[in-house]
Amino acid sequence: MDDMLKDFVVEAMDLAVNVEEHLLRLERDPDNKETLNAVFRSFHTIKGGAGFMGLPALVAACHLTENLFDALRTGAAPVTPIAIEAALQASGFVADQLTELANGAAPESLPAMPEELEHILTNAIEGKGMDAPAPAAAVVAEAAVPVAEVAEVLAAAPAAVAATASADGLDWEGMYNAVVPEGSRVAAAPVSAVAAAPAVVAAAPAAAAAAKPAAKAWDGAERREERPEVRHAAPVKEDSIRVDAVKLDALLEVAGESVQAANQAAVLLERLLQFKFEGQAATLMATLAETLERASRYSTELQRATLATRMQPVGRLFQKFPRLVRELAKDLGKDVELTIEGAETEVDRVVVDSLYDPLVHMLRNSLDHGVESPEARLAAGKPAKSYISLKAWQEANSVMIVLQDDGKGMDPAFLRSKAQQKGLISENAQLSNDECFQLVFLPGFSTKEVASSVSGRGVGMDVVKTAVEKNRGAIHIESALGKGTKFAIRLPIELSIVPTMLVSTSGAALALPMAVVQRVVELPETFMEVGGAPVLKDQGRPLPVRSLAGSLGYESCSERVGIVVAAPQPYILAVEAVDGTADLVIKPMTAITVEGITGTARSAEGELVLVVGLSFLMDGCRGSVRMAA
Repeated sequence: MDDMLKDFVVEAMDLAVNVEEHLLRLERDPDNKETLNAVFRSFHTIKGGAGFMGLPALVAACHLTENLFDALRTGAAPVTPIAIEAALQASGFVADQLTELANGAAPESLPAMPEELEHILTNAIEGKGMDAPAPAAAVVAEAAVPVAEVAEVLAAAPAAVAATASADGLDWEGMYNAVVPEGSRVAAAPVSAVAAAPAVVAAAPAAAAAAKPAAKAWDGAERREERPEVRHAAPVKEDSIRVDAVKLDALLEVAGESVQAANQAAVLLERLLQFKFEGQAATLMATLAETLERASRYSTELQRATLATRMQPVGRLFQKFPRLVRELAKDLGKDVELTIEGAETEVDRVVVDSLYDPLVHMLRNSLDHGVESPEARLAAGKPAKSYISLKAWQEANSVMIVLQDDGKGMDPAFLRSKAQQKGLISENAQLSNDECFQLVFLPGFSTKEVASSVSGRGVGMDVVKTAVEKNRGAIHIESALGKGTKFAIRLPIELSIVPTMLVSTSGAALALPMAVVQRVVELPETFMEVGGAPVLKDQGRPLPVRSLAGSLGYESCSERVGIVVAAPQPYILAVEAVDGTADLVIKPMTAITVEGITGTARSAEGELVLVVGLSFLMDGCRGSVRMAA
């Protein structure tokens, strides 16, 4: 894919996503003129770029949809469910074509616009014309242009496409004049003529001119009159550039290593200063200390600036879900409204990209298993419409993403029974309610007897937990029968550099994510016991005490320092010693998998440190519920 086509695809895909969001908003608020204009502009902009790139199917689909929304925004026709559905299908077709281009498909290999899509768009336009014959006739005349003729026009006018650009990047007048006979050329040509065959335009120029004032069809000259500032505005200064993500990743790694090197140099200098220097040596050491401090400060700033380039708002991910919920709820016969909060919360680009599939699985499960049908909700004394909320916010060094519904909730006893039937846990397993909720993450677990197109194969929630833990995150479930279910995902804001507490136990140097560390306490020689397990009172509440060495399978040692862990069920983690805090550059473990260890790092002294997984700590150092032997 050449650079121009790549830039077009990236920008058009952003517009296509925004179009879906605007259409769903328009469905709720049909009188919103601002949204109507936004949809019209988006289709128009995509059409302009597609024409320049020689993509006739995209031009035809956008042109038909543009005609429809021109009638809607000018008041010639009302917004109806048929119009919204037709526009959503057109948006889906546009997104599919752009996806194929992004995946490396050649422009000439793209399929033509399906006849079904052309039919539904034409029907939508005709349906709007029942109460306004004259405007509808003009709009339909433009909409009825065959797709094949678009390709002929685009092929016949390559030179005109490269002419002087208008506000949207194309010289529409030049394109029009290039495809009509010389005697029919005009100064301000209708843009609809781009999609019309030369013979059709030449045969009826007078009819088109007569229909234009009555129909208020889309016209380049009229639009420039409505927005004179666009015609005379100075060229927009570019304030951003596109950089390959691989280059950013390499830059971040170098920035992280520079910080680590500066930290190690500072430690070495501190040790050197313990010796006595005199004369010129003392002057040189003072200068070295000052220079090293400046280098350390600049490397830290470089690291922060590099991290900022990778941060993206989760709204980029969230905006894809309203249509998903709408379509799935429609298929399941349920009335569901999705609300989104905190879309501006920023998180590492890698996290944003990897969360799409997990959140899709969670939404599908919530719609299929969680929320009830309108009849069932009314019978239970609830409103017929159910609500699903998706929220994100920053909490210390983590990002919280919470998906919550007001459905029927989860029954711990039923979950335990299903897991026993499938042989996922032993028959005599004694599990708490929280542990029963964790059963849904086991591979092969499902509460459905028969798999459907939505759920029932026992793979969805397993994918969720795997993806979250891969990004050094943790997921927790809360549920109440008859009230609903809440999934809470905690993720680090950025992946490569993590604030940690350095500890040691049984001769091993370890790092715990600061996101779960509340405070450090001193442990006594002996403990109270509850059910045979050690317990210590912390701020008036009894908390279980767990050994880090024992949890990781290390040899037992004297652990007299406790760390209060902020897990869903708080506890005290016993370690041998606390060695301070540090921002570590984490290297993932790819060659081997060790229970509880998520990666490695180098301390300021150059010592190898093992990083304990956030999910391992959040689960109380027990990991996930194991399958029965």
